[in-house]
Amino acid sequence: MSARIVTVFGATGKQGSSVVKTLLADGTFTPRAVTRDPSSEKALELKRLGVEVVQGDLWDVPSLRNAMKGAEGVFGVTDPYDPENLAQGETSEMLMGMNLVDAAIEANVKFFVWSSLPHGTRLSSGKYHSIHHFDNKANVDDYLRASQLPHAILHTGWFSENTWNYNYLSLTPDSTSYELTIPKYDPKSPQYFTWVERDLGQCVLALLKHYEDESAHILGKTFYAVSDKMSHTDYANEIEKVIGKPVRFVTGAATGMEVIDKTYELQSEFGLYPHAIIPDPRLERLGVKFHSNATFAEEELQKRYT
Repeated sequence: MSARIVTVFGATGKQGSSVVKTLLADGTFTPRAVTRDPSSEKALELKRLGVEVVQGDLWDVPSLRNAMKGAEGVFGVTDPYDPENLAQGETSEMLMGMNLVDAAIEANVKFFVWSSLPHGTRLSSGKYHSIHHFDNKANVDDYLRASQLPHAILHTGWFSENTWNYNYLSLTPDSTSYELTIPKYDPKSPQYFTWVERDLGQCVLALLKHYEDESAHILGKTFYAVSDKMSHTDYANEIEKVIGKPVRFVTGAATGMEVIDKTYELQSEFGLYPHAIIPDPRLERLGVKFHSNATFAEEELQKRYT
């Protein structure tokens, strides 16, 4: 029986690596990792795990077709903060996403999973119209829906790993407590959390395993790869339970980076997915077992901050 190949873009990044490792552990599909630089340390680490690693550039459509050749499925994601992408202008992420869709159609891919975000301009009825990394991804959603490519869209939340990656949780000067500081965020507003390493990959795997089942109603649908929903104040309380010191939430001042500040203002005022049930019961029915913030704090934050 021939291998069921799934081409994974962004394979050396947070999302892609979660997908690759989940596919490897499950064994149903064979991941093919795509990266701009197959000689990077992260790419070499994937090779050591037995993963096929190929070169691909989202601005080079022939390289995308080559990366998808013979693949049954594709996981597509774009990085809004990559310096090379930023240099191409405000719509660069949308154009890269469209390139992925076009290449997948040409490569006769059977199922395409697209990682996305809500359209900030629409969500806020025009108030927040300059959050390009939201709108660009959402515009690819529209492009994908208008295509004939069988697909599903996965909307993600605030990455739980941001807690330490961006030093949002920090020890106070007197070392007696911690502060969870998120810019421009109301203490009572809900946040939508995605534990990328643990939960994103299993969402993609579940969709891949069931996309051919008409009763699962996957094709053309949008799903929510969101692990938990709560205010940052409640999140701070969950952290306090496991690290042995008081933790309080602090609304941070503006960062001075307009897109970051507006992103948090949008999330605080409107919420990412105000009409969605979290965790997504459709994904749970497909076998996804989401992990709560309490579990995340116990398994990830306790060892880092105790």
